[in-house]
Amino acid sequence: MRPMGTLDWAGVEVALPRLSDRLPGVSMAGFSHRARAPVDIAMVAHPSVTLFVDLSEGDGLTYDVGGRHERGAVVVGLLPGDVRTTGRGAGECLQIRLEPVAAAAVLGSPSDICGLVVALDDVWGCAAERAEARLRAAASWDERFAIATKILGRRLVARRPADPEVAQAWRRTRASRGRVRIDRLADEVGWSRKRLLSRFRSQLGITPKRAARLVRFDHAAHLLAAGHSAATVAAASGYVDQSHLHRDVKEFSGQTPTAVAAAAWLAIDDVAWPIPRPARPRPVAAGR
Repeated sequence: MRPMGTLDWAGVEVALPRLSDRLPGVSMAGFSHRARAPVDIAMVAHPSVTLFVDLSEGDGLTYDVGGRHERGAVVVGLLPGDVRTTGRGAGECLQIRLEPVAAAAVLGSPSDICGLVVALDDVWGCAAERAEARLRAAASWDERFAIATKILGRRLVARRPADPEVAQAWRRTRASRGRVRIDRLADEVGWSRKRLLSRFRSQLGITPKRAARLVRFDHAAHLLAAGHSAATVAAASGYVDQSHLHRDVKEFSGQTPTAVAAAAWLAIDDVAWPIPRPARPRPVAAGR
């Protein structure tokens, strides 16, 4: 098992967009790595499709999943497994997280990139090169965020969004931290279970059950990173037992709960992605 990676976060500056530069289902952050030291980070799976635009000079960052390497501007699909980012020296990177509903509009068919890391120009064609050139020419993070917002905003408007029922099912999955039953989701949106499974998968690239497991894993991973024991996290996150948690962590990250708890990337989520986090888990009564 490989270590979760090393990076001196004290040497990393994190920039966030202004409220006026935020779009529904889209989160952005800019990272400036000033220290000329090796970068080796494990990217823990997240319930979003992620765009990285490497704005560094020279070789920049390399993204590795399953032995496949990509550089420059890349898209990390849902369920990428064991992803690592490596590099050396100072640099800057724009990271954009797209909720699956937004990703379906911005990137097209999400099933084509599920489990993969692909070059952005494989998805956007020559538009990717033009976008990267504009971002590199920008004089500040505020300008970069504004440029990215315009590019993404046009795509969100131009493409057909996911069905309202699919979007609602996704929101309920996130709100329940992955603990809502598929039959209940189907009832809430007024569809049959079969129709929900078909439409959800075709539009978001993932089944409702798999989406729920990914959301539950994300919740558990952040509790592990906050210092809670695996046994406590398993109970608080709705796993049958600790071994159930271990299996999901292994499947989604390629690591153990202990390794995920030390993941440097999760440690900055509250800074780079300032959204409400769950309170410390309370004891779970037996039989629940």
